[in-house]
Amino acid sequence: MIKAILIFNNHGKPRLIRFYQYFAEDMQQQIIRETFHLVSKRDDNVCNFLEGGSLIGGSDYKLIYRHYATLYFVFCVDSSESELGILDLIQVFVETLDKCFENVCELDLIFHMDKVHYILQEVVMGGMVLETNMNEIVAQVELQNRMEKSEGGLSAAPARAVSAVKNMNLPEMPRNINIGDINIKVPSLSPF
Repeated sequence: MIKAILIFNNHGKPRLIRFYQYFAEDMQQQIIRETFHLVSKRDDNVCNFLEGGSLIGGSDYKLIYRHYATLYFVFCVDSSESELGILDLIQVFVETLDKCFENVCELDLIFHMDKVHYILQEVVMGGMVLETNMNEIVAQVELQNRMEKSEGGLSAAPARAVSAVKNMNLPEMPRNINIGDINIKVPSLSPF
């Protein structure tokens, strides 16, 4: 089972963090720091598998990672997962990001965090691998993008609401409201 997915840059800045096992926030920060130090000090020509750090479970867990340009993609898994299978999963995830963002870079992960999380959820959910077919993942992402465009997205919601109110066929506002002995004079409101 996948316990955590961490993506950070060459300086140790986290760009995506997803824990599938509960850790307190301060413990998560320590795990990220320890994982970065374990992975970043390794040579590029050595194996991409190593024993998990002391914080995340020691020898019962493995860190499987790939280093692409300025980003480290690290999956922390338990002993039931295949190292080569997870390495292939990292490759599928990165290629899917590359296809969705056209030459993905660190800034895409920063400015399109919602889409990156959506893509990750298509691949892994609850620590279990859901989909490894890149074409199927891309098709689902494109379907989601089409749905967002057809709805106009959240950014268009206020404009649509104002437009809907303007187009409503309301009768003229009453100028005086009489409730028993109470007489209320309604001020004239300016049009939209």
